[in-house]
Amino acid sequence: MRRTGDGRSVSIRDLADAADVHHSTIGLLLTGVQESVPGEVAQAVADRIGVDLPVLWECIGRTTRSRRRQAVSA
Repeated sequence: MRRTGDGRSVSIRDLADAADVHHSTIGLLLTGVQESVPGEVAQAVADRIGVDLPVLWECIGRTTRSRRRQAVSA
């Protein structure tokens, strides 16, 4: 994770803090064990890395907002 969009290095714990999730969630995403997260988590990870959301994630589910959180898949 040395090649971020803004040139700053980032650790698993940095990403977890930025997304307000446990660091194991980021580790599971990186290894492919976990394949999706809520949209706001995905956006926070993309923002911290400095890339657009579609670079990391594919949106799945509804195309319009609902009261439930939308999941995205890596």
